[in-house]
Amino acid sequence: MTEPGGAARAALPLILAAAATVPGVYLGATGTMPAPPIAAALFGMAIIGAAFLLSWVAEAIQVDISAGLAIGLLALIAVLPEYAVDFVFTIEGGRDFAAHGPSCVAPDAAPGTQSSCGLALANMTGANRILVGVGWAMVVLLAAWRLHRNRVRGGSTRPMRSPKQTSVALLRTDAVPLAFLAVATVYSLALPLRQSITFVDTAVLVTIFVLYCVRIAKAPAGDPDLDGAAAWIGGQPRVRRRLTCAALFAFAAAVILLVAENFAHALVDSGTDLGISQFFLVQWVAPLASEAPELLVAGLYAWRLKTTDALATLISSKVNQWTLLVGTLPLVFALAAGSASGLPIDSAQRGELLLTAAQSLFAVSLLLDLSITVRGALILLGLFAGQFVLAAVLPENVAGLELLLLSGVYILLAVVNFVRHRDQAVSLLRDGFRTPYRDLVDAGERST
Repeated sequence: MTEPGGAARAALPLILAAAATVPGVYLGATGTMPAPPIAAALFGMAIIGAAFLLSWVAEAIQVDISAGLAIGLLALIAVLPEYAVDFVFTIEGGRDFAAHGPSCVAPDAAPGTQSSCGLALANMTGANRILVGVGWAMVVLLAAWRLHRNRVRGGSTRPMRSPKQTSVALLRTDAVPLAFLAVATVYSLALPLRQSITFVDTAVLVTIFVLYCVRIAKAPAGDPDLDGAAAWIGGQPRVRRRLTCAALFAFAAAVILLVAENFAHALVDSGTDLGISQFFLVQWVAPLASEAPELLVAGLYAWRLKTTDALATLISSKVNQWTLLVGTLPLVFALAAGSASGLPIDSAQRGELLLTAAQSLFAVSLLLDLSITVRGALILLGLFAGQFVLAAVLPENVAGLELLLLSGVYILLAVVNFVRHRDQAVSLLRDGFRTPYRDLVDAGERST
């Protein structure tokens, strides 16, 4: 039973997150629009507040459903803000496609105006690469630093193995999302060769996601380890808990629907006002706002050394974004465009898609043995940062070359890993698709 003071402290984050949505909700409801940078900040803050509420609801529902399905739903709910923002850009792209053709840009548009179709893909690729290059790496590096600090504070005199060899291990059940991510990634490597993302891609990627959900739904129920606001919600009596989850979900979803379009427009307008590339803001700043709560929650898990939970959630989110999000973009685009034409892929976006798929392939190859070392995390983070370094030093007349160079590095490293660990790759795929879930759980319990 939670003490009154403890309940108040646990509920405080919920109140603060809800309060963070108020300015953005007010602006969206009244149509009041301050300067674009201020509007973008307030709308972004509202999305972050709503995303935190969603993440706590997603954790709390683990009390009522199976562990595997809970992780999948947690990942799905946590990235709803990313879906909302990306769908806004996709709808804009569909409307511009209907008005101006495949270029998605008006003939009289100012020089340098970004294609709205390109912005939709930029937002998606940026979110995916941040999730892996920053999120996955952050979990490992935070955990390694905490372990090192604990040893120092504990006065241990035992020699510590090389910090770069310190690793974060996953459970055998985590082979399931990794196996489905591997299949989706191999398929996605063909996307940069297309002129557009079509309904065929929708059918394939959404099918992969549905099969993934069917697979994880077979996981037995577990005893979730909740903390903070999620623990307060999960600790309520059953009826009150479910009503609270439903109410918070409805509130957060309403906030996101109200402010997502305004946030997207304010962000693009901010680029114009501040002289910053619209493409840069949409690809990197917008995903940071929508992904921030998920990354912060994963970081807190890693800080408390609950690294398996942290990394498993981020992997499920990656599966979610790389299948359902990418797969639904053509549907949203077609509805907005009034056409069955797929979402156009211009030359710049082919490079972005290739780099995103290549990064995903390398990330999967790092986890073939269901663990990732500090060295692997540093490579992920270093290659992620490498894009910005190369873009800054390469001449403008070879813009985009850094995407091809880094894609080649990712793919080469991935192939080396798959060849070296081919037996583990076969085991991972077998566990991911065929081994009964009960056997995976039992194996994990015996190893702990």
